Amino acid sequence: METDMNLDPEIHDNAEAKRYELTVDGQTAVVLYNTTAGGLMITETIVPVPLEGRGLASRMARHVLADLKARGLVILPTCPFFAGYLKKHPEYAEVVHPSYRIALGL
Repeated sequence: METDMNLDPEIHDNAEAKRYELTVDGQTAVVLYNTTAGGLMITETIVPVPLEGRGLASRMARHVLADLKARGLVILPTCPFFAGYLKKHPEYAEVVHPSYRIALGL
């Protein structure tokens, strides 16, 4: 099986807690989600204040999008950060649920 180069070995999908986690310097940034038919609804991205400005949210977004693509799932980005990230990175449009593509102009 081919591994996707955008998957980050330090980011983990904690399925029980419904969140992706990245711990840096003892603090954990998270991407919260809910499962839906055929995909994940990304509801919130939280980066602790001491970790802000280090590109962690974008790093997590790349990982989540690569993970969903590899799993054949789509993203429903209700999180403002993910919606903005996807507008700046239209190359991920195929991973976005069709109704959200329209809303985001992808």
